[in-house]
Amino acid sequence: MPSGPKNWILTGSPENVRASRERGFSVIGMKEGRRRQAEEMEPGDRIFFYVTKVQAFAGAVRITGELYEDRTPIWPGKPGKADAYPWRFPTEPEIVLDEADFVPAGELASELEHVRKWPAEHWKLAFQGQLRTVSDPDAHLLDERLRRRAKAPAPAHA
Repeated sequence: MPSGPKNWILTGSPENVRASRERGFSVIGMKEGRRRQAEEMEPGDRIFFYVTKVQAFAGAVRITGELYEDRTPIWPGKPGKADAYPWRFPTEPEIVLDEADFVPAGELASELEHVRKWPAEHWKLAFQGQLRTVSDPDAHLLDERLRRRAKAPAPAHA
């Protein structure tokens, strides 16, 4: 059975999202220990940004090229525990919100299939760890809410 593009949620700090924004969301990197997951990612896959501390969604990008390794510092990572985020992909932004417009994850928690794996009062556990796949219905919901906040039209291919 052929499978289409996958949908991912990438958890990162506000500082890491700002570093991605400074580069026009043209590249995204995975931590050293995420090589296996990075190898599962392909051009056409979508990545939704979940921002720690503010517990909100910041936008979405689409992978436009193949995985490559690069250890040039881009993202600050955790203070005192810098990570090179060496497993990288070229990306293009689909929808990117200003920080004031981020979509609070708490508003979506009860609607996301992915979050239902945890007790409702512990929904934040669904976003621990850097990377996870989510279903097409979850991706559609995230896309719809991000576009509503940005007042952007839905893509023609959706």
